[in-house]
Amino acid sequence: MEPHEQRAFFEQQGYLIVPDLLNSREVAECQREIQRLHQLAADLEASQDPLSNHFQREPFSKDQTRNGLPVLRKIENTRALSPCFAQLAAHPHLVAIVQSLLGDDLLLFRSTLMLKPAFHGSAHALHQDSAYWPMEPPALVTVSIALDDATPDNGCIKIIPGSHHWGLQEWGHIAQQQGAPLTNREDIDSSRQIDVPLAAGSAVLFHSLMVHGSGPNQTDRSRNTALYAYFSPHVRYVPRAKDPQSKTFPVIAGLNGAAEHVLVAS
Repeated sequence: MEPHEQRAFFEQQGYLIVPDLLNSREVAECQREIQRLHQLAADLEASQDPLSNHFQREPFSKDQTRNGLPVLRKIENTRALSPCFAQLAAHPHLVAIVQSLLGDDLLLFRSTLMLKPAFHGSAHALHQDSAYWPMEPPALVTVSIALDDATPDNGCIKIIPGSHHWGLQEWGHIAQQQGAPLTNREDIDSSRQIDVPLAAGSAVLFHSLMVHGSGPNQTDRSRNTALYAYFSPHVRYVPRAKDPQSKTFPVIAGLNGAAEHVLVAS
């Protein structure tokens, strides 16, 4: 698709699939970095370092460790923990696509690894990202990059196309046990939900109001994903109770070459 066609499809359907965003060498580098981060998690936890709070264990795993390393559900703030994933946030191909959707000036709201370990990866209930983020208007773009082949069996993302037009709604807890329904809401027509399988290195971009989730990983293969959320400067920071009144965000592109941009609550 041409950029204008990508934008039109995204505005209508709320998502965009990008095959082969990363090449095999880049995917292998990310996979090695995930192993290093697991070791880092173990070391930080052993030393009671506050940085260990960026690592979240898989809540429904029967095993706390595997091969001496923690079984993790996610790693937050990967941009600060990993040069590899900091560089990936500014990958030229990725940035160009996000700019075609949001404009030239891009700020980074979130950099995360979502991990579905073999046999243990929990389900993620249907939700909208913006329901949990203190940003208005809810017009961010989430990028989910598959670092392993993602299939329905190992918990690929599920979306409801066009659901970003529903408006901001309330949702419950995201992490769910294997076998739990992806939603208990009777007003959600699950028949409209589709799987988004991705080959390693491919990505799906979706609107922060897109209703999405994922099933559990019931296979012997991991299903790891690099997640980034981008926004343009017209989005405001609207802190909730106990949040700071200002927040600094990394600049990924534009804004006259600035490295960071501070948003102050109005």
